[in-house]
Amino acid sequence: MLTYHCQVSMDLNSASTVVLQVLTQATSQDTAVLKPAEEQLKQWETQPGFYSVLLNIFTNHTLDINVRWLAVLYFKHGIDRYWRRVAPHALSEEEKTTLRAGLITNFNEPINQIATQIAVLIAKVARLDCPRQWPELIPTLIESVKVQDDLRQHRALLTFYHVTKTLASKRLAADRKLFYDLASGIYNFACSLWNHHTDTFLQQVSSGNEAAILSSLERTLLSLKVLRKLTVNGFVEPHKNMEVMGFLHGIFVRLKQFLECSRNIGTDNVCRDRLEKTIILFTKVLLDFLDQHPFSFTPLIQRSLEFSVSYVFTEVGEGVTFERFIVQCMNLIKMIVKNYAYKPSKNFEDSSPETLEAHKIKMAFFTYPTLTEICRRLVSHYFLLTEEELTMWEEDPEGFTVEETGGDSWKYSLRPCTEVLFIDIFHEYNQTLTPVLLEMMQTLQGPTNVEDMNALLIKDAVYNAVGLAAYELFDSVDFDQWFKNQLLPELQVIHNRYKPLRRRVIWLIGQWISVKFKSDLRPMLYEAICNLLQDQDLVIRPYVGCLVQYLPLLWKQSEEHNMLRCAILTTLIHLVQGLGADSKNLYPFLLPVIQLSTDVSQPPHVYLLEDGLELWLVTLENSPCVTPELLRIFQNMSPLLELSSENLRTCFKIINGYIFLSSTEFLQTYAVGLCQSFCELLKEITTEGQVQVLKVVENALKVNPILGPQMFQPIFPYVFKGIIEGERYPVVMSTYLGVMGRVLLQNTSFFSSLLNEMAHKFNQEMDQLLGNMIEMWVDRMDNITQPERRKLSALALLSLLPSDNSVIQDKFCGIINISVEGLHDVMTEDPETGTYKDCMLMSHLEEPKVTEDEEPPTEQDKRKKMLALKDPVHTVSLQQFIYEKLKAQQEILGEQGFQSLMETVDTEIVTQLQEFLQGF
Repeated sequence: MLTYHCQVSMDLNSASTVVLQVLTQATSQDTAVLKPAEEQLKQWETQPGFYSVLLNIFTNHTLDINVRWLAVLYFKHGIDRYWRRVAPHALSEEEKTTLRAGLITNFNEPINQIATQIAVLIAKVARLDCPRQWPELIPTLIESVKVQDDLRQHRALLTFYHVTKTLASKRLAADRKLFYDLASGIYNFACSLWNHHTDTFLQQVSSGNEAAILSSLERTLLSLKVLRKLTVNGFVEPHKNMEVMGFLHGIFVRLKQFLECSRNIGTDNVCRDRLEKTIILFTKVLLDFLDQHPFSFTPLIQRSLEFSVSYVFTEVGEGVTFERFIVQCMNLIKMIVKNYAYKPSKNFEDSSPETLEAHKIKMAFFTYPTLTEICRRLVSHYFLLTEEELTMWEEDPEGFTVEETGGDSWKYSLRPCTEVLFIDIFHEYNQTLTPVLLEMMQTLQGPTNVEDMNALLIKDAVYNAVGLAAYELFDSVDFDQWFKNQLLPELQVIHNRYKPLRRRVIWLIGQWISVKFKSDLRPMLYEAICNLLQDQDLVIRPYVGCLVQYLPLLWKQSEEHNMLRCAILTTLIHLVQGLGADSKNLYPFLLPVIQLSTDVSQPPHVYLLEDGLELWLVTLENSPCVTPELLRIFQNMSPLLELSSENLRTCFKIINGYIFLSSTEFLQTYAVGLCQSFCELLKEITTEGQVQVLKVVENALKVNPILGPQMFQPIFPYVFKGIIEGERYPVVMSTYLGVMGRVLLQNTSFFSSLLNEMAHKFNQEMDQLLGNMIEMWVDRMDNITQPERRKLSALALLSLLPSDNSVIQDKFCGIINISVEGLHDVMTEDPETGTYKDCMLMSHLEEPKVTEDEEPPTEQDKRKKMLALKDPVHTVSLQQFIYEKLKAQQEILGEQGFQSLMETVDTEIVTQLQEFLQGF
């Protein structure tokens, strides 16, 4: 393997030749060639001049694409680790000046993927250096996007977008002020640029020249992305800026033009995809602006509602709308309807004029005819099951239910989005809409002809609406009579085409059972559901909680029918989730079921294991306290860990559940065996698996800082060794540092004994080993992305102070750097007082905020909240902690000694630290 020590004075071409050869080897598929090359590149990362060589390579368009790609990635990696002045092995100011100039010399990268990476890395540098150290960046970009050369113009525009996006994301007050100044200075130009590209695109649509259309559309999209960031993040009071409001009002005109263009562009090409992305981006500008500046949005309320309602609920949208656009329009309507800024107080006099003005506009728009039409169209058009959904229902009923609920992506899925909009509008205007929905119910009395598929679908849609509006219809519907006379007979229709409607009826009853349902009707419901439970095509949902008294009998009778037992397990999962802490009353039946289902020595586990583990997990999550029987079934876990199957992730969740539920009792009973299993697992499982093991240890330390380290003692040398040797996978390194941070901060005696043990193992002095650990910690801090762990690292390293130990004092600069980084992560500015506060601090008075769309917290959620209230990350002010540690260090060293120590810290970092510590 070639060795190379790059000197600044060394000839760039000869250095490039050597690095190019190693980069070429690093693209090899042969590990014997690849590994040494990677090691060599790792050694060069901290060599002066290395990044100048990389720049020289990836800007040379004659070289192999894979080599250039790798050079860009190494350059980007170097920015993350070595660009900050305070970073260990930081790049010199001279080299950074050269690199900045080289990055924006030519915007002519021919390969799209590499061009994007270059734009991203320029943005990364801009985040750190613009405008103070890089004042020429923005002017250069502005001039470059004006050139006539298509490639250069596009690449400059791509870079302009990434730089704007990055600068807009900065949150410190000084950075926001700089971005406000930037936005004011370039907004007019950005608008002109966008209008130019948009007009060019609209002129070219009729030409049929797909390449020209795509080129201008790409520029329209990028310039609109720039405007989005400037508009949403670039002004304190955007409604006072005529250019901003002119742009926003112009969006509706442009949207109409672009929607009409869709008639002339095919449905199956790249142009269509880009066109739809641009249309969606228009709506994102409006949604983001409404979210960030609700009162500035007031002049746009009327037009937004008119536009959205006309395209979604009238014939205007026929032939031009598409699903994602409809979803965005519905979200816009929903955000206006629900926006708290637009809702007056009960006492109107207490409301601000801005709120009253917005409310007035809303009320003027949502007239009786408009609301009625929206309600009818939602139910009779958007609620109807499609042919595709009916097919999915037949082929994969479980998958259909998951798809229907929308999961985490409800904002982007049409069905859940229409349902949320219906709920919000019905809640807001229930007096107007209740008679409309009751009238729709009246038209559906009696059974429906199974041959009339359209009638079945309309009934399903109306039942869906009645279920969603259950709480609003409480006083208007005699549900008990409706259940006996209408819904119960529907459940007894066994025709195949009635399956979706039976499912809907079961769901509808589940919606109403907690709202209004007489107890003497429940036997009839039990009987009907017992029959339905035999039907494997029906999904069992939480609304079968009333079946609880029949489940033990069903379980016993289904001993030879494993698939039916799977259905019962699924029922129990939802039942436990519905009952919450009250599910403890089911333990005499529930725990033996879990025991059997998760025992790998029992033949039924082949069928029952996956659902059995899920039931075990939700039982723990909802358990109010541990019982001897619940603790005992953990004996099933050791063989499960040996399987190393796809269920391993659930197994780790179960282990964590026990730690949160009863750490002392659990660890004292099972930690020795569990630790042995973990040590075996760490030798053979994937990176993700290692992280899961270490997270269990981390949770044990959170819950029990004294007992936890003792119980998992054999794992800590593995963790310590990984830190010292610089574990290569960032997610693993992050977890190592999280584990070690807990010990260092909360159990110093254990940390000292561990350090002593590792010093013997490495044949090093304890101080030397501690210094190496601190240096690696500081060096790999960027591997940690979670704010909680980043604050933990700062607290842990600060806990080494005050100290007269020369090694710790030698690493003082690094410790302060980490601390200031931590302050940037957690400190937010109070807009009223102008002072900073630690946003991670929690108090006992805070109640978890649960929105209408969220499930209430489980018992485990409550346990985690109580744990957080004892966690130093959430109880110790990092600001206060730093101040106290520095003060104590000053008392040890004296004024002069402390001043000398502070002089080892970069002046900019000291300035930032002083800003954060104002008032102490």
